[in-house]
Amino acid sequence: METESFEISGWERSKISNQDVNMLRKLGLTKKEEGLLFPGEESFPTPRIGYRVTFIDHLIRGLSPPIHEFLHGLLFVYGLQLHQLTPNSVLHISIFITLCECFLGTHPNWALWKRIFYIRRNNSHNTNYNVGGVVIYVRPDVDYFDVKFPDSVQGWRKRWLYIREEYLDSQEYNIEPFNGDAKILRRRSWVAEATKEEKMATNALMKRIRELQNTRGKELSGVQITAYFLRIRVQPLQARKNPLWLYAGEKDVDRISKDLHVKDLERLIQCFSSLSKKDSVPTSCRVEPYSGTNALPKPLMKHFISLGTQFIGYRDTVEDLKEALAKANKRADDLAANLEQSEKARKKAEQDAASVGDLRKRLHQSETALSEKITQQIAREEAIIGRLESQNRRFARKMSQDFELQEPEGDRLLDAFALLEIHGDLARRRIADARTAFTHLFPYFFPKKKQPDAFFDLAKHFIPEEDLGLAFRQENLKIGIEGTIALVAESQQNVDWARTGETKRMNKEKWQSLIKAAKPHSKKILSFLGYKPAASSSSAKPEVK
Repeated sequence: METESFEISGWERSKISNQDVNMLRKLGLTKKEEGLLFPGEESFPTPRIGYRVTFIDHLIRGLSPPIHEFLHGLLFVYGLQLHQLTPNSVLHISIFITLCECFLGTHPNWALWKRIFYIRRNNSHNTNYNVGGVVIYVRPDVDYFDVKFPDSVQGWRKRWLYIREEYLDSQEYNIEPFNGDAKILRRRSWVAEATKEEKMATNALMKRIRELQNTRGKELSGVQITAYFLRIRVQPLQARKNPLWLYAGEKDVDRISKDLHVKDLERLIQCFSSLSKKDSVPTSCRVEPYSGTNALPKPLMKHFISLGTQFIGYRDTVEDLKEALAKANKRADDLAANLEQSEKARKKAEQDAASVGDLRKRLHQSETALSEKITQQIAREEAIIGRLESQNRRFARKMSQDFELQEPEGDRLLDAFALLEIHGDLARRRIADARTAFTHLFPYFFPKKKQPDAFFDLAKHFIPEEDLGLAFRQENLKIGIEGTIALVAESQQNVDWARTGETKRMNKEKWQSLIKAAKPHSKKILSFLGYKPAASSSSAKPEVK
C-alpha cells in the first residue's frame, strides 16, 4: 500500500433546492418516514447515530440503503469511504451490477470487475479532492459499453444529506463509519489486474459482453442499461431480496416507486449522460433482459458458476487482512490492559447517565425543530414563488403583453424574479412615457394651475370625477358666446338674449346658465371695445361713449 495521500478539500454547506426534493419524491426515495434528513446550517456533515452521509446525485444513480454486498466489498478492497466516489463512478457500479444480473445471468463478479475497471485519484486544476477524490475508469485495452458520461456533474458536492442506515437479515456488518476528514491512501488494489486464473474463469463472461455489444440489430449500450434499471424502479446498489433476473414487474418486492413518466425518464438519462436534447434517448433495450418472464437458461448451473468465481478477486487482499488481524490482536491486548480503568470509568458514567439522557433528549428536540424549520422555509419559499407568479400573470393581463425567458435558470424562484424585473422595467418606461404626455397636455387642460412635480399628483388631474372632454367643450362654448356678444356689440344690433335661447331644440335653462357664465367675460370684452351695456335685463343695446 502506498502512503501518498491526497490533500483534504473542505466540505461546504449543503444547498438542496425544492427541485431536488421534488425529484427525490418522484423517484420514491422519500417514502420511508425519517429515511432522509436534510442538513441545516452546518458546513461539515455531522450525522446522528443511525444515519450516514450521501449525496442526491448518488441516490438518483442507484444507491439506497441497505448497501449492496458488492459495494461493501469494493469499498473494503479499495480502502474508500462512500463519499469519496464521484457520481459517474457510482453509475459505473450500478450499470455493472445490472449488466451481471440482467444480461449475464450471474451475481456481480469481482474477477470480471478487475478485468474491466481500475481507479485513480481525481485531479482537477491542480486540486486533489477528498469528496469525490477517486474516479473509476474502464481499462484502455478493454472494449466496454460507452455510457457517454458528462465530463463533470455540476454542484453535486453541495447537495449532501443524511440517510438512515438499514440492514438485511443476512448482513452481519455495515460499511466503515463516516469520517469526513479521512485521507485517501492509494492501494495496489486500485490498479491490480486479474490473475491468469481469474481470466480463465471469466472468459465466457467477456465473450458474452462482446456479443451483447456487437450483435447486429441487437447492440446493447450503457445508456440502454441505465434506462432499464431506471425504468423498472429497482436500485442496483441496494441490497435486495431477489436478484434482477427474478424481477416480477410492477408487483416486484424490490421496486421503490411506480413507473416514471417517459419525459421524466428521458430527463434523467440526459442528466446522467452527455446526450443532448436533440439526441434520441433509448427507453428500452434491444436485448431482452433476464427477468421473471424471461428465465435464465439452466439457472442452477449459472448460480454455481457465479459462486465459484465471485470472490476469486479478493485473494490479493489476504496479506492486508493478516496485517489488520495483527493490529486487531494488539488492540485487544491494549483493551485488556485498560479494562480495570474502564471499570472505574463505568461507575462514573452511570452517575452521569441521567445528564446524558437529558442531553440526548435536548439534541433530539433540536433536530426536530431544525427539520420543522426546513419544512417551514420550503413552504415559505413556495408561497413567495406563488405570489411572484401571480403578480406576473396579473401584469401580463393588464398590459396585454406576455414575456418568456430566453434562458431560464430552471429554478422557479429565480425565473419568477427575472420576469418581475422585466415587467418592472416595462412599467418604468411606460410611466416615463405617460409623464411626458401629461406634461405636454397639462397647459392646455389646466392653464391656470401650476403643474405638480410628482407623477402621482400630475396623473390625478387627468382622472377627475367630472368628464374632462365635456368641461373642455363647455369652455369652448363659453368662448364662442363671448365672441358672439362682442360681434353683436360691434354691429350695434338690438338682441333679446333671453329669447335667443328659446329654440325648440335647446334647453332654455342650460342656455341661460351658459349666458350667465359668459356674462362677466362679456363685460370685459365690451369695455375693451368701448361699449357700455344697456340697463335692461332682457336686451342688450350697446351705446357709444
